[in-house]
Amino acid sequence: MSTADVDAEEEMRRLIASGGRPPTDADPFTFGDVRLAPARVVELLRPHMRERRLRRIREVVGERTRSVVPVVEGLVNTGNVSAVMRSAEAMGYQDFHVVKGDNERFKHSGRTSGGAENWLDLWYWDEPTACADALHEAGYQIVAMHLHADTVPIRALDFTEPTALVFGNEEAGVSDAMMEAVDTACVVPLPGFTESFNVSVAAAVALYHAQQDRLNRQGHHADLADDAQQRLTARFCLRSVGHAEKIIRRKLQK
Repeated sequence: MSTADVDAEEEMRRLIASGGRPPTDADPFTFGDVRLAPARVVELLRPHMRERRLRRIREVVGERTRSVVPVVEGLVNTGNVSAVMRSAEAMGYQDFHVVKGDNERFKHSGRTSGGAENWLDLWYWDEPTACADALHEAGYQIVAMHLHADTVPIRALDFTEPTALVFGNEEAGVSDAMMEAVDTACVVPLPGFTESFNVSVAAAVALYHAQQDRLNRQGHHADLADDAQQRLTARFCLRSVGHAEKIIRRKLQK
């Protein structure tokens, strides 16, 4: 395993083991005593990026949604968490929730998230009830991917409604505590002899289905408002430019 992979694995273990949401990006546009508008942040950093990079950031931001959020609960294999992150980011989901499980030891994997965690808003929870309560308060229906419960086919769900999709532990599935809080459970129907997917594959299939369902029903997957897109564009620019904060502070002193 390379040094980069080791660092990524350490980060994934920290993410899973931590509780609450860290203060990253709490106010990324304040530099010293000066708070800048997102557009001003982009303006100051633009000379330090290739035009195609800025264009790509805007394209990606324009395809983002917060209306559907993936939630992983109690996963043991850090590689599975990374794989779900990678699928979520690639398909335009912006928020990603990690709920700590009962496992004190994790199975380490050489797979990494491919840097996906740099472009997602990551939420961390010590236990499922707090996560479910926060999602309900925010207006989401909570849907568990689950084999051992009264389920509906995933195609029966309307993903234009704010929805949190919960993916559980590799062996035990979604916890009893989370199942008590969810609004419904769904399954991806499988016509073959195989009864289930690996959790990372199940998540990729479910998130792709949700994306396609939104496209079919309303003609678009992305739905960030203009001001939200501006803020996210500025944040992505800050993450794309080395020593971005130092550059901005230096320019503000001129």
